[in-house]
Amino acid sequence: MNRLTIFLKEVQVEMAKVVWPTRNQLILYTLVVIGLSAFMAVFLGALDLSFQAVVTKYLIK
Repeated sequence: MNRLTIFLKEVQVEMAKVVWPTRNQLILYTLVVIGLSAFMAVFLGALDLSFQAVVTKYLIK
């Protein structure tokens, strides 16, 4: 039990050192992640469709 208490106290000390983002920063970062995820989904979907078209046209007749 003593080790658990020491661990939790150390966690509390370390968490006090953390610099948390402001509300506006958090919203901005969240929107950036969502935007990049959507972009990558569209990009990879387009690549997949392109490769599928090439394979269908030239390899599978």
